[in-house]
Amino acid sequence: MIRSYSDQAANERTFLAWIRTGIAVIAFGVVIEKLNLFVLAIASTTSLDEHYRTRLDKLSGPLGRYDGLALIVVGSALIIMAAARFMRTARLIDDQETHSAGGVRVELVLSTVLLLIVAGFSVYLVLG
Repeated sequence: MIRSYSDQAANERTFLAWIRTGIAVIAFGVVIEKLNLFVLAIASTTSLDEHYRTRLDKLSGPLGRYDGLALIVVGSALIIMAAARFMRTARLIDDQETHSAGGVRVELVLSTVLLLIVAGFSVYLVLG
């Protein structure tokens, strides 16, 4: 039997949950990027009246150009952070000494950034 198997298994489940979250954030960013390309293509190829053309231009404005990319970067950072945290925790579980629990500042900062990006995009879509 593996020593501290339940702790190692819990560490791996947590790692996989962070990986799933990172992949979902990246996928959402890719969808937004594709949507932005679709909106730009519609705006440039169709002959819409001025009202609809203005709305499409607002959706593809500066925030609309970089929001998907920001989500892709944050999702990648989540995956990198998850891998580093998994390896560190696995090493601490295997160590014979007792260690204090580490801070959660990195996770809190990345989660806050993700929340702000999603909230900003949501407000942008509602008001745009």
